Formats: sequence, structure tokens, C-alpha cells
Amino acid sequence: MTEAQAISPAIPGNRLLRFTAFLFGGVAYLTFLFTILYAIGFVSGRFVPKAIDIGPESGIFEAIVINLALMSLFAIQHSVMARKSFKHWWTQFIPKSVERSTYVLCASLMLLLLFWQWRPMPAVMWHVQEPEMAMVIATASFIGWVIVFTSSFLINHFELFGLHQVANNLVGRQMPAPVFRTPFYYRFVRHPIYLGFVIAFWAAPTMSAGHLLFATVTTAYIFIGIMLEERDLIGMFGDEYRFYREHVPMLFPWRKLN
Repeated sequence: MTEAQAISPAIPGNRLLRFTAFLFGGVAYLTFLFTILYAIGFVSGRFVPKAIDIGPESGIFEAIVINLALMSLFAIQHSVMARKSFKHWWTQFIPKSVERSTYVLCASLMLLLLFWQWRPMPAVMWHVQEPEMAMVIATASFIGWVIVFTSSFLINHFELFGLHQVANNLVGRQMPAPVFRTPFYYRFVRHPIYLGFVIAFWAAPTMSAGHLLFATVTTAYIFIGIMLEERDLIGMFGDEYRFYREHVPMLFPWRKLN
């Protein structure tokens, strides 16, 4: 038992720490919520002041270098902080209850930096002129975002983004052991959240060079992220996840779980 665990929840200082952790988790979640909503506008080019094709133009070489650097920063933070070895090291310095919230906050800040510093590359790769077809494609992108949000709630949205952990810590409850489940979308694809992102990023009536770069790099990173995540899931659930992986496709629902 650590010194922190030995302190009774009745001690005022300990209650203050729990409440502070809860506030931190709330701030991290609200930052995430703002970021993901801004991301919808950023990718679609609507409702936000700085979008993927909006902003001061720069030379093509400068734009490619800066945009790749921004996406690489996000990918490194997102992957490294998600690894079990990093979590084990990191929780020596921060309370375990705020580890997920810290991860969510850092990822959100990296994305906000990307949105802020992104360099538009306005050359048009394709443009759908028929209004009806353009509306169908834009609707598909919106459906992708719906899949992202609903998939997160099917597993545990508030645990995924750190609120469950700080809420349990506030009242002195332990987090329950993880349970492997395959609700709704998860019976057809193993990673519906990532599928939603792929649809949202690629379903564009007008695809600029910058948007194409963003969609290509993020899709490549999604496949790398899946490889790393599934390694962790096998370590957590063993043969149960191996069976699931053998019977359910990764992203595209071409067969069902038997």
C-alpha cells in the first residue's frame, strides 16, 4: 500500500485532492469536447474560423513540412502516452485516477495546435459538381462522425475520456475490472470509432491537396494505432480477443461474428 492509499478519505486534504482531480478531469473532458466539435468544422470547412482549406497560404514545400510535422507530433503523443510502459512510468508522478484525463487533455491540445498552425494546400484534387451527389457525400461524412460518437458510448464514453475514473476517485470507489464486450457496431467491425474517422475524413465533395494529405496520413496512422492497440487488447483479454480478431474484420464489415 502506498502512502497516498493509506490516507483515509475522511481527511479534508485527501478530499480536496480528490475534488481537484475531478475538476481536472472535467476540464480535460470539456477541452476534448470542444476539440472534437471543432474537428468536425475543421475537416468539413464549415462553422469554424480556421479550417483545413482556410488560412494564410504558404509555399507548397513549407506547407507539406509543417503539416507533416504537426501530424507527427500528434501521432507520437497519442501513441507513446497510450502504451502500458509509459502509463506505468507516468503514474509514478501523477495520480492514477487522472492518467486518462491527462492523456485526453494532451491529445486535445496537440489537435488544437494542429488546427491553429495548419497550412492550407488549396489545389483541388477532385470536385463533385452535381448538388445531389455532393449532398450524399457530405451526409456520409456526417454519418462517419455519428459512428465515432455512438461507438464511444457503446463501450464507455466517459471512461474512454477520463471522467469515469475521476468520478469514481471522488467518491472513493475503485474502477471495475475491464470486461470484453462487442455491442452493436463491434459485432461487425473491431474498430468502429476508427471506421467513423476514415469515413468522415474521406467523404469530401471537394478534396483539396491539404485535405488529401490530412486524410492519407491520418488513415495510415489509424492502421498503425490499430496494430498497437490490438497488441494491448490481446495482452488484456488473451484468447477471447484472439478469437474475436479471427472472426470480425478490422474496419470494413464484410463478415459477421459467428
